[in-house]
Amino acid sequence: MEDLDREGKLYYSSTGQPYIKYFLDERPGVAASSLWPDILLAPTARERVNYPTQKPEAMLGRIIKASSNEGDLVADFFCGSGTTAAVAEKLGRKWIVSDLGKFAIHTTRKRMIGVQRQLKAKGENYRAFEILNLGKYERQYYIGVDPQITQMNADEEKGNNNLRKSVQSADEISADRDELKRRNLEEKEAAFLDLILKAYRAEKTDGFKTFNGKKSGRLVAVGPVNLPVTRLFVEEIILECRKKHITRVDILGFEFEMGLFPNVLDEARGKGIDIAAKYIPADVFDKRAVEKNQVVFHDVSFIEVKPHVKGNKVAVELTDFSVFYSQDSIAAAEATLKDKRSKIVVEKGQIIKVSKDSHGIVSREVLTQKWTDWIDYWAVDFDYESKREIIRVKSEETGEWEERWTGDYIFENEWQSFRTKKDRSLDLMSVFHECRPGRRKLAVKVVDIFGTDTMTIVEVAV
Repeated sequence: MEDLDREGKLYYSSTGQPYIKYFLDERPGVAASSLWPDILLAPTARERVNYPTQKPEAMLGRIIKASSNEGDLVADFFCGSGTTAAVAEKLGRKWIVSDLGKFAIHTTRKRMIGVQRQLKAKGENYRAFEILNLGKYERQYYIGVDPQITQMNADEEKGNNNLRKSVQSADEISADRDELKRRNLEEKEAAFLDLILKAYRAEKTDGFKTFNGKKSGRLVAVGPVNLPVTRLFVEEIILECRKKHITRVDILGFEFEMGLFPNVLDEARGKGIDIAAKYIPADVFDKRAVEKNQVVFHDVSFIEVKPHVKGNKVAVELTDFSVFYSQDSIAAAEATLKDKRSKIVVEKGQIIKVSKDSHGIVSREVLTQKWTDWIDYWAVDFDYESKREIIRVKSEETGEWEERWTGDYIFENEWQSFRTKKDRSLDLMSVFHECRPGRRKLAVKVVDIFGTDTMTIVEVAV
């Protein structure tokens, strides 16, 4: 054994157990090929989460073991169902995963909580994780690049713009292109705002920094087409409201930053400003629907909870969850549906199955019988304002990096209940959580079956 150690042929596990180190050419056997037919994800496998691109855990386990050690950082920037994160956590690796689709993030979140529970049941270590909203979800881009600009670039590359080049310098050509892009972008943005205001049946206004229109005595602010409405966006609206004594505002957006509501609305209400946040529906780009005034802007979902206090312990009961989604319409489905076919329609917060039999008879079946059918996941943070969100920024004055509070708080999933493929039940009452005496704010977050986050805050005295 000493000879092997001197030759460097021993390695030791974390417990100090010695193992002999063998190399590929010293042992019989066949090296793994680039095809792995031994790894499959069976249709009935317990790990299956019904995500279309899900990979077997055994496959990711082989890759992670072969390319990293315990404590190493593993990254997957198209995480899908979260297999990489799940396997990395089980193998003792640190991990970072991301995805453009919010349903992927929601699926991964539930999967990682499941992994935590498995490791806890085995008495093994597991770590907390955080979900950060760093950018865009899948959304439709409306503002594009004008074909005239593309053609200008193509002409220059082909050498077909010699006359222009002989008259103008390269700097002048570049300046002309930038000016053309700027004008084109302004035209596109103006057309986009006109479209949204028309669909919302609002009148265009001028003279405001943050507002684009007005409707029924309320000013209207339209969020960006390719980004979520952020806290900073709302704070700028509140600032103009206070300067100009505006008290009633509608904010329209395709997406809203996770965790934005209801905190920012409560803050505005405390300053005498009534803000209504509404989703811009996808059919806003349907000219026929706009012309017929058929586009409906629905409010952000609403949560009702009831806190229960027993001594120094607090629990939260989820008592109601209201949604106002519409996707397609029942009338349109009935008009276009073929015989012996069915279609799922979402209209005014109800999921309805529209079917047509062989005789052309149409029937409707409401699939969301009660409000709980909309909920896929909900969680409680029993002391929401105890965890400030801190970011590092570079000071313009000193050039040094410094920590600053964003004005927001980090939501910690201290208790959660969610549905899985095998277990569709949902607890509507949290456990009783021991708290320090005093007043505190409880935050409750609900993720609906479409993967959209909604949060509410309630204050209690312990």
